[in-house]
Amino acid sequence: MSVPTTGCNTYTYPSSSVGNCNTTDKILTFIWEVRKLNGDLYTYDTFCYSDQFGGGNKGEEATSACDADSVGNVTARCKSNPTDTTKGYWAIEETNCILRALQNLLERAMNLQAADVPQFMADLQNVTETFADKITNSTVNVLTTVDLLKIIANVSQSFRVDKPIMTNFLKTVDVIGSKQAQITWQILNGGNTTENASSALLRSTEEMGSTLTDASFSITTNSTQLNRTKTSGSFFGTFGTNSTTEIDIPQFNGLTSITTIVFSTLDNVLPVRNTTYNGNQTKINGDVAAIIVNNTVYNLSLTFDITNTSLGSPQCVFWNYSLLDGIGGWDSTGCEIKLSNQTEKITCVCNHTTSFSILMSPFFVDSLVLGFITFICVGISMICLILAIIIEIIVWKPLTKNDTAYMRHVSMVNIALSLLIADICFIIGAAIVNKGEQTPVGPCSAATFFMHFFYLALFFWMLFSALLLFYRTVLVFSRTSKPVMMVIAFFLGYGAPLLIAVVTVASTAGGGGYIQEENACWLNWKKTMAMLAFVIPALSIVAINFLVLLVVICKMLRRGVGATTQPDEKHAILVITRCVAILTPLFGLTWAFGIGTMVSSALGIHIVFAILNSLQGFFIFVFGILLDSKIREELAGKLSLKNFSSGQTKTTSAGVSSSSGQGRRSKY
Repeated sequence: MSVPTTGCNTYTYPSSSVGNCNTTDKILTFIWEVRKLNGDLYTYDTFCYSDQFGGGNKGEEATSACDADSVGNVTARCKSNPTDTTKGYWAIEETNCILRALQNLLERAMNLQAADVPQFMADLQNVTETFADKITNSTVNVLTTVDLLKIIANVSQSFRVDKPIMTNFLKTVDVIGSKQAQITWQILNGGNTTENASSALLRSTEEMGSTLTDASFSITTNSTQLNRTKTSGSFFGTFGTNSTTEIDIPQFNGLTSITTIVFSTLDNVLPVRNTTYNGNQTKINGDVAAIIVNNTVYNLSLTFDITNTSLGSPQCVFWNYSLLDGIGGWDSTGCEIKLSNQTEKITCVCNHTTSFSILMSPFFVDSLVLGFITFICVGISMICLILAIIIEIIVWKPLTKNDTAYMRHVSMVNIALSLLIADICFIIGAAIVNKGEQTPVGPCSAATFFMHFFYLALFFWMLFSALLLFYRTVLVFSRTSKPVMMVIAFFLGYGAPLLIAVVTVASTAGGGGYIQEENACWLNWKKTMAMLAFVIPALSIVAINFLVLLVVICKMLRRGVGATTQPDEKHAILVITRCVAILTPLFGLTWAFGIGTMVSSALGIHIVFAILNSLQGFFIFVFGILLDSKIREELAGKLSLKNFSSGQTKTTSAGVSSSSGQGRRSKY
């Protein structure tokens, strides 16, 4: 038997020639796979086979008809299996399969009349429930269902919709808005041509709600509750399938028809997008409530149960159909959060009616404790930094007699000054941003730039301190003049941070990605990851300082410090070593927790970061100033001298008075 060609091969045997089979009207078909022949050995390539697409080699494309319930074609490509590269599988790449039942309804909808709507709506609801799995897992079927609902809503504007029609409509929305359809909606909302399908579905539901009959009734489905009523004066009620949303309208002028529709699963359908971000890091954290009235509403209050209590940074929003060039998105205009002590509910006050919900972020922890910790610790830090600068001025002249000590104190003054200015900018930035609102671009950009620049300057001056330590302990026979060292110090301490800060602005500000969109004035993370322009240099400096410290300590242990240095210079080197050894781990640990706050909403991580970050000035004051024995001695000497001088003056004055008194007494 000759070797067959590569690929899928078949051979048919009459059943009578196999075993003891006696029937001759049946056949047995054998399918086998032949790989490329290389000499006497077979080399195994990836091969795919299925009943639907047949056989094929890796990279080949095959087209097949859809299953029996659908019409259209599906295209697949042969890909290798990760666990066994010789056994491939057909991966679906494109499909236009549409349920045959939906296709029939779509054809009927072309000539849909008002009188046909009740039966048509019942048929659509029956199809969606019968084929729920195939619909929720197919973008084509979901889009077709949305199109059919749009057609029904448009035709229904010419008559009053009764309870049965609306019930079937909401049951259909339940199917395509269920948890099982979440991934399908993510695909649709991420596309370029279908990203308004979710908006169209919500609009169609509202349009149906606006055409209901005058009769009062309620509808409760698996995930939606509708209430239709008439009232005058005021309106209040608790709605939702699990009574999770309170709606309070304090006043109406005259008799008013109100329709409320509360969706508990529409967060699976609606994307979390607005004008500033696409919602990758934000969640719909409650029901979606549509309120439809035939009267003017001046204000209303909605209280939502929070789905996930670990999220923070709440926003009260409504769905704005005209946002983002008609695609639709969440808008907070006219809505604000009402402050409350409740931790599991959010109350929104709005001056208009439409579809409302709440957005919350997993990476912003809204806590009064964090606020108090941050501002109290920053205040302590600023006081310590001011004291550090004042003390440096007092002891400057006697303690900067050699070059090493001089550069050590220059570095310490600039470290304290950089952090002080950065903290002042932080206070200004916090004052100009209201929680839950968009950050003002102009003022926030300026505050962020200076914070970025001076926080980086703090780290680069720490780097200079470490390099100075390395220079004085390792390169002991090399000497650089003080002016040259000053040029290097200021170029490294301020020039490098300025370059990084300017490049960051230039590369991110154009697309609106320089600063955070809300809550704080600081570098953007979600859109452009501009924060990496701070995190990477800071943590790189921490790593370099650790390496320098390790080399210096090894050098000291091997030959000591005092072999080739003067006592004053030896003291300066030891002080620099202590500062680098203590402050580098502290600053590194601080920003390691800072990275943790970007990826976690755990309150403990945020509290530790707030404490460490806010007390950096206190650490500099303690380990850079107070623990320096020469600074303490100099301060003690100056204070003692001052007290001594004051005592001398008082004693002399007292002596003069006493002599005068004795003289007068002796005279008399």
